[in-house]
Amino acid sequence: MAGDKIEATFLINPDMQRMLERAATKYELPDVSKALRVILDYVIYEGDADRIFTKIRCKRCSSRF
Repeated sequence: MAGDKIEATFLINPDMQRMLERAATKYELPDVSKALRVILDYVIYEGDADRIFTKIRCKRCSSRF
């Protein structure tokens, strides 16, 4: 396991959990935690914070937060 890790608890919707499970299976990752870390690394290194956090894309509530 590269790098230090901390244990954290997040609340996510069931469809998000299923997406992480599918990604972990498809890409042969050890678990859903690794799938989430891959996504977070992408956001950190490749993402545009303004595009990520200002565009409304919530399928459930049509609000930002």
